Amino acid sequence: MPARATDRRRAAVLGSPIAHSLSPVLHRTAYAELGLDGWTYDRFEVDEKALPGFFETLGPGWAGLSLTMPLKRAVIPLLDGISDTAASVDAVNTVVFTQDGRRTGDNTDIPGMVAALREHGIDEVDTAAVLGAGATASSALAALARICTGEIVVYVRSAARAAEMRQWAERLGAAVRIADWDDAEQALHAPLVVSTTPAGVTDPLARAVPERPAALFDVLYDPWPTVLAARWSAYGGAVVGGLDLLVHQAVLQVEQMTGRAPAPLEAMRKAGERALAAR
Repeated sequence: MPARATDRRRAAVLGSPIAHSLSPVLHRTAYAELGLDGWTYDRFEVDEKALPGFFETLGPGWAGLSLTMPLKRAVIPLLDGISDTAASVDAVNTVVFTQDGRRTGDNTDIPGMVAALREHGIDEVDTAAVLGAGATASSALAALARICTGEIVVYVRSAARAAEMRQWAERLGAAVRIADWDDAEQALHAPLVVSTTPAGVTDPLARAVPERPAALFDVLYDPWPTVLAARWSAYGGAVVGGLDLLVHQAVLQVEQMTGRAPAPLEAMRKAGERALAAR
């Protein structure tokens, strides 16, 4: 049932560390735009050990939770069910509390990535490259499996991560080839490059950006732009940033938690941009 303006409901983002999260800014902006005056959205520092205890404190006034690292897998045993999308990567970033008391999990990162790319005119590519093989890389693979018609090359820094990516590729039914990080400069010639690495890792690659780059999706949003994204943009390539992803996945979360659609994407984006500029 869609939320009413008079409802008093709670939502929050959980993770560790969590102080940097822009989710409160985005969700509160959405509530204001939707006229949901009784809704609140907070942030809580919660790690894997504390998560079960936190869930025990949640009363009937709760509408939903956003989850960031390291909780996206730890939360699954605490839920009554998860979506096929979340199950495809064993990762939940959204929990919705239904009126009948069920706690259901979903993953809005994957469709959020697809939506962010489509907003920039990237609906389909014949090949793609992924930089990194951490937690975000599995969601990137799942998103690329929806829009990439050919091979996805994943550049990794360890044999263990290479094995993980092969497992995800098999599970997702994606055509994936694993390549060594030492050859990562080759990735920059792909029609679509998705960088999932922590801040600073791709900085040395900036010098190798081709004269006419295609599209880069860098999942970072702070600091922004990254060195790679700045060079890419300077050379005329299309750049999709982490704020694009954050906003699109948050839009889906707001719609699921409140039952109101469409969520105010542009207002949420502008609020996110203002918050980042103030840091």
